[in-house]
Amino acid sequence: MTAQELIAHFDMQAHPEGGWFKETYRSKEAIEATALPDRFSGSRFFSTAIYFLLEQGNFSAFHRIKSDECWHFYAGGPLDLYMIHENGSFEHVVIGNRPEKKQHFQFVVPAGCWFASRPSVDSVFSFVGCTVAPGFDFNDFELAEKELLRASFPQHSELISTLCRS
Repeated sequence: MTAQELIAHFDMQAHPEGGWFKETYRSKEAIEATALPDRFSGSRFFSTAIYFLLEQGNFSAFHRIKSDECWHFYAGGPLDLYMIHENGSFEHVVIGNRPEKKQHFQFVVPAGCWFASRPSVDSVFSFVGCTVAPGFDFNDFELAEKELLRASFPQHSELISTLCRS
């Protein structure tokens, strides 16, 4: 299937960080706020999952969330995932289906880590999934402001400039 066929088939919507998404799972039960770490402002579902699609020329801008996020590869070409950890260290991982090329079928981005993604150079599109636990809530989502992120991590200034929208 093409990217446009996948977008239509799954009735995907534009995501604020870039790309397209469709929520596929939200647990019926939730964890009460009193049982969660202080970084959460209220109760959260046990887990959530989405399909996520990025086409060549687009990117998912640097953002962070308060939960761990497990990425899963499904179709299309590989996806470059860029992470700036809280201590300033940088990590680049490729999500894809070629482990012999050091691609990962799954990879977990830790809570609080700034991360961005884009299709690898030869990928027309990347179709992946993301599972979040405790479940994703937009109250836990922070889209990076380019200048603030560059000031915090000047050693990564060039990549931040490339993968931020504001």
